[in-house]
Amino acid sequence: MQFKKYFIALGLIVSLVSCTEVLDREPQGVFTLDNYFQTGEQAEQSVNAIYNQLREWQVHVFSFIGMTDIVSDDSEKGSFPSDGFFLQEVEDFTFTASNTAPASVWSGYYDGVFRANLAIERIPEVPEMDEELRERLIAEARVLRGYFYFTLVRWFGEVPLVLEPFPASFAIPRSGVDAVYDQIVADLEAGAAVLPAKSEYADADLGRVTRGTAKGLLAKVQLTRQNFSEAATAALEVIEGGEYSLAPSYGSIFTREGENGPGSMFEVQATALPMGGGGTQYNEVQGVRGEPNLGWGFNNPSDDLLRSFEIGDPRLDATILSVGEVLPDGSALVVGDDNIVGERFNQKAFVVDHPGGNGNGPGNIRILRYADLLLIAAEALNETGRTAEALPLLNLVRERARGGFRRILPDVTSLDQAEVRNAIYRERRSELALEQHRWFDLVRTGRAATAMQALGKDFVAGKHELFPIPQGEIDLSEGVLSQNAGW
Repeated sequence: MQFKKYFIALGLIVSLVSCTEVLDREPQGVFTLDNYFQTGEQAEQSVNAIYNQLREWQVHVFSFIGMTDIVSDDSEKGSFPSDGFFLQEVEDFTFTASNTAPASVWSGYYDGVFRANLAIERIPEVPEMDEELRERLIAEARVLRGYFYFTLVRWFGEVPLVLEPFPASFAIPRSGVDAVYDQIVADLEAGAAVLPAKSEYADADLGRVTRGTAKGLLAKVQLTRQNFSEAATAALEVIEGGEYSLAPSYGSIFTREGENGPGSMFEVQATALPMGGGGTQYNEVQGVRGEPNLGWGFNNPSDDLLRSFEIGDPRLDATILSVGEVLPDGSALVVGDDNIVGERFNQKAFVVDHPGGNGNGPGNIRILRYADLLLIAAEALNETGRTAEALPLLNLVRERARGGFRRILPDVTSLDQAEVRNAIYRERRSELALEQHRWFDLVRTGRAATAMQALGKDFVAGKHELFPIPQGEIDLSEGVLSQNAGW
């Protein structure tokens, strides 16, 4: 059974145990923490449950898109003004610590951390299983935990660092940003030391995190921390390993056929099973709103994004789907909704008709692509004064984008560090548009205030680079959790 098609969600039942003889008996057929983790199959199911969390609403769907794309200059909320108004507050920087979006992702990502912690703690206790599988599953769990924390620390800064499933107290204070990042690096390095390369996995395991996933994420983490030398080293290890390459066609990456392609380093797997349970709403919330009614019409590409593409860049057409265009599958024209002004849609999230309704979207969610890694390496090399080494990597991405048309997207030839830096920033925006990278790029490079204020947004420097800790979490902690500055 292919890993993409079958996600086995692990439900562990924590039972309240009475001291009476009758109630102390364990019901037959019920899994508890005491009787689960007995076989290799159960160990694997516990890790599958972590992957399953990646498709959830609170992890990679509505609020995630709001806190990555809509909050940035790449897109606007979309849909009707009153629909999903909490995301309008995110777009306008009028949200408070009680906004739904931060609370949603906080819950979803910490649920993922819990699942990873449970697997990491209990898989070593499985009495008999293949030892190579045991090590690999623990490594997968650690890489996924590192990914959850990497996203959390970029959104919130200092966060509680929970490394066991059932800590003695859940009133856990925030850990320093460096401590969180140190744990992320430790998890990713541990994963990279054990995990197979992508090509070494069986077809049935396609979609699991790999050695390349771990090293690629590590490069991105180090770039975010401005550890440019370490970022370059990690990225170049992957590049020189020859495991990945750029797909010949940019537009094909975001089709069903392009899933898990040669440049795929980390994709959340989704499929529209007839009985449901394998899809995601990632596609639905960004789909065309109107006729044909494929979705909700959120994440509307902005005018600023359109203007940012170089003249003739084919990626513009592959990224943005406009009213009047033919749908990517050729099935109909995009009509849209007459009551919504300026409709556009994220073409990268488009999926063809599928079983189970729009909420059962079959489109994989691209988290890390090889083009991203090439640009990470180029940026890190340029920042360490190795600009001449950065240019070929930057130009590889541009060469693939132009698709054989020599008169567009010419190679960057400047050796001026500042000019190349700006070229890489622009290239990242065009290459990765509406793939939920833009906000993190603006913040880590210190450009968020300038970009947002240029659009007339009520962005306060020193405050809005981070989201507030959800007020509900602070209340539940009875004051143990502190709030970010300015909130």
